[in-house]
Amino acid sequence: MNVVVGYHVRVIPKQRLSASVDADLIEAAEAAVAGGRFDSVSAWVNDALRLKLEQDRRLQALGAFVAAYEVEHGEITPEEIRDAARRARGRAVTVRPMLAKRRRRATRRRS
Repeated sequence: MNVVVGYHVRVIPKQRLSASVDADLIEAAEAAVAGGRFDSVSAWVNDALRLKLEQDRRLQALGAFVAAYEVEHGEITPEEIRDAARRARGRAVTVRPMLAKRRRRATRRRS
């Protein structure tokens, strides 16, 4: 992977890795390469591992934030979580209006 830093290109050293992977993931990687989205299966795997690392770091930071919040304000209750989820759904923006209309119609029929 090349990283552009100012006007200089820095090459990050690579290590070889041997791993057993589910067949459907190999197919997806090969399709991504064939579709021109990645230069190689190795690049696809490297990207997937980087995304996983970033996700793990975000979850760890979120866990630390929640723990610190609970130390200061007390444990977050299931009721508070339900209320927050309800408020979030109320502010949600529909990105698939046709699907939302079908759901509303189906809900009305059941009522």
